[in-house]
Amino acid sequence: MLISSIAMTLEEIRELIRLVSETGVAELEVQRGENRVRIRQRTGSETNVLLPPSSAAQSAGAAPVPENPPALPASTAEAAVPKEDGNTTYVKSPIVGTFYESASPGSPAFVHVGEHVTPGKVLCIIESMKLMNEIEADIAGVIESKLVENGQPVEYGEALFGIRPV
Repeated sequence: MLISSIAMTLEEIRELIRLVSETGVAELEVQRGENRVRIRQRTGSETNVLLPPSSAAQSAGAAPVPENPPALPASTAEAAVPKEDGNTTYVKSPIVGTFYESASPGSPAFVHVGEHVTPGKVLCIIESMKLMNEIEADIAGVIESKLVENGQPVEYGEALFGIRPV
């Protein structure tokens, strides 16, 4: 659906909430000019709608919203969160975006499985809204697993790397 009118109606906001609930999308944000509506789905059927202090109905511009976003099977969503054990700490994505293992195409990956890392070592980049966010190690350890492929979209809280502390 492409929302093309200048003002966002209450019915359009309800439709966005319905889309988020039906498709299992974790978060959807629509921005028109300086105003935006962000809908985050939490566990179960609980859904939050965050509106800016000024009314979304007064906003200008348009933002694309997928017409039929694909629904993720429950098994896929569960597979994205590995089970934590006492020997492995998982580095999780702090934002929704696109995972990149290197600073630019063709350059070497920041880290490899089996490599020793220290706190502050850049592990990857998550691109979100055209901003490149470096994700750093919080602990010293050895990279046991890389759980995301280069260029793959990631959700908030999705495990990216498994690190065995040393």
